[in-house]
Amino acid sequence: MAAELTAHQLIDRHRPTLDQALETIRTRAYWSPHPEHPKAYGENGSLDTAAGKAAFDALLGTRLDLGQPGTDGWVGGEVSPYGIELGVEYPHADLDVLLPAMRAGQWAWRDAGAEARAMVCLEILKRIADRTMEFAQAVMHTSGQAFMMAFQAGGPHAQDRGLEAVAYAYVEQSRTPDTAEWTKPQGKRDPLALTKQFTPVPRGIGLVIGCNTFPTWNGYPGLFASLATGNAVLVKPHPRAVLPLALTVQVARDVLAEAGFDPNLVALAAERPGEGIAKTLATRPEIRIIDYTGSTSFGDWLEANARQAQVFTEKAGVNTVIIESTDDYRGMLANLAFSLSLYSGQMCTTPQNLLIPRDGIRTDQGAKTYNEVTADLARAVDGLLGDDARANALLGALVNPDVKARLEAAAGLGEVALASREVANPEFPDAVVRTPVIVKLDGAKPADEAAWTSECFGPVSFAVAVDSAAHAVEVLRHSVREKGAMTVGAYTTDPEVEESVREACLEEAAQLSLNLTGGVYVNQTAAFSDFHGSGGNPAANAALCDGAFVASRFRVVEVRRPA
Repeated sequence: MAAELTAHQLIDRHRPTLDQALETIRTRAYWSPHPEHPKAYGENGSLDTAAGKAAFDALLGTRLDLGQPGTDGWVGGEVSPYGIELGVEYPHADLDVLLPAMRAGQWAWRDAGAEARAMVCLEILKRIADRTMEFAQAVMHTSGQAFMMAFQAGGPHAQDRGLEAVAYAYVEQSRTPDTAEWTKPQGKRDPLALTKQFTPVPRGIGLVIGCNTFPTWNGYPGLFASLATGNAVLVKPHPRAVLPLALTVQVARDVLAEAGFDPNLVALAAERPGEGIAKTLATRPEIRIIDYTGSTSFGDWLEANARQAQVFTEKAGVNTVIIESTDDYRGMLANLAFSLSLYSGQMCTTPQNLLIPRDGIRTDQGAKTYNEVTADLARAVDGLLGDDARANALLGALVNPDVKARLEAAAGLGEVALASREVANPEFPDAVVRTPVIVKLDGAKPADEAAWTSECFGPVSFAVAVDSAAHAVEVLRHSVREKGAMTVGAYTTDPEVEESVREACLEEAAQLSLNLTGGVYVNQTAAFSDFHGSGGNPAANAALCDGAFVASRFRVVEVRRPA
């Protein structure tokens, strides 16, 4: 088909953005081309809040026909954590038809080159950004995030992570020149001379296995890293969070077609209830790359069984905060209260274990006992969430019944410092909204160990009494080594304690935040600057985003001939 988007048009439109992204991943400074305030939308072709809501409402009860080959039926059934039945139907694919069709367009996509692929990817991201408000509603009503978080994390922050992956992909593919003239002197004889050509070639079809809680934020890095390195990408969303990724696939297919490429380079694999196609897909020979976010058990299964593929996993861990001392007690409590409350703790980065010396801590307000610290933190959370409107805006809704069950069971694990309460949502009466629970446990009691050494995903935190700062570091080190951690935090005014925590995190490859008391939180990371995960402990085998995340998605093949 004739291209409606020429390479020249795309370069003029997007090369400055790519150049800025390349500079920013080098400097690690703050930058984002995607505004994170709703008032910035509604101009230059983007939907404002009302138009985005209207676009989302128009999707409800419809069939999203992507024009994919091999469609053998229609599937759906998503129900919002806020109680709305979405009623959207998606194509169900005959994999024996779809996968060969996806491979067919890969060679032209390969030959287009790294810059052309990057420009197409940036056009896809631009069109998604123009529909940020529509995507925000889709993320909200599949993940249970409150609107503002769904807008930011599901919109600009997810788009940033996608752009970041494209930038890293471009860097790694550009590391080797397209051609080289090679001459080796031979003394009195004529030199040996060769012309060499180097081509990045894709591994094959990439499979993105989406998660329920952050479908775009966690899905975009792998999707765009694989696409930008020449691979076709099959997106397998979580059955309860199909819509945001289905819309993404729709946009990608439109842009690919307009740019003169095969739209089947990106396709959707929605599943029937209980079908469980992830294992089937993951072991098919056509699938050569897998990006997965979710439970440790399935992540471990993928790493062990998808032997034909390069597997990137973000699984789970036991995130820990050491509280040894602080020169801003009030700020520390406020910061921790927000971190524990945001999205009802349904983030892979939310702190779970708070390690507090049983003899207490030093603060700018005097010595505080273990019991005082836990009671004050409970009051800080209670104060933050005391107003139901503010609580709903921070907590969102519980994403599934399993989270609710874990929350309710946690109260029986030890002494409750802060009891969870139900919060009514007037706009969405069927939403399940609960405040966090904080349970006091003893780090020296074997009976308590099983609780705090296992991940308890959701709004559950354990205030674990430890013998000393040294004991806390020992517990931290063992926990990261055995269970993994996406984040580690520490509060201390003691340089020796700080250094021991830092050394433990360096040795166990855990990302560390020290003495956060303001508007930056341990469970939030910024694209282009922060690394999400490290790939060096059991919580994840990859980092979002670094060179290692993209470099093995392609191989450089050399053709050489006499000059």
